Amino acid sequence: MILVTLGTQKFKMNRVISAIDKLYEKKVFKKEEVIIQNGYSKESLYFNCYKMLGREKFDELIEKADIIICHGGTSSIISSLKKQKKVIAIPRDVKFNEHVDNHQFEIVSVFHDQGYIEMVTDVKELGKKLEEIKGKKFKVYEQKGDLARHIVKEIVLKGSH
Repeated sequence: MILVTLGTQKFKMNRVISAIDKLYEKKVFKKEEVIIQNGYSKESLYFNCYKMLGREKFDELIEKADIIICHGGTSSIISSLKKQKKVIAIPRDVKFNEHVDNHQFEIVSVFHDQGYIEMVTDVKELGKKLEEIKGKKFKVYEQKGDLARHIVKEIVLKGSH
C-alpha cells in the first residue's frame, strides 16, 4: 500500500494530487492500494481521500504502507522512518503557494543527504522515483537526542560548505 500524506496546514499541495492522478492514468499503480490524507488539498479523482486523520488511524495506515509519499514536514517524515518505511518527501514550495517560505527544502535535504529518504522537488519525477525506491536501501533511522538541534546542526554545517 502507498500512503500519501500532505499534512494538516491550510496550504494546498494540489500538484501532488494531480501527479498521483496522472500516474494512475498511466497505469503506474498496478495492484497497489493508494490512500491519500489530503488535508486542504483537492481530492483525487481515483483514490480514497481523508481530509484529516486521527493519530491512531494515521499510525495504522503508516504501519500498513510499504511506501509513504509526504510533504516535507518533520512529523510525517519521522513517523514514517520510525516504522522503517520507505519515504518519498516532496517539500512544500512557496512558488506554488504551498507555504510561506521554503524551509521544507532544507529539512528534506538533510534527511535525503543522510540517506534516510528519497526527495522529489519536481512532481514529474514521482513515477520514476516510485519505481526506483522499491529496490533501494535506506539507512535505518534512530532518533538520538534532540531532533531539532540535529536538523539545525546539519543545515548550518551543510550551508557552511
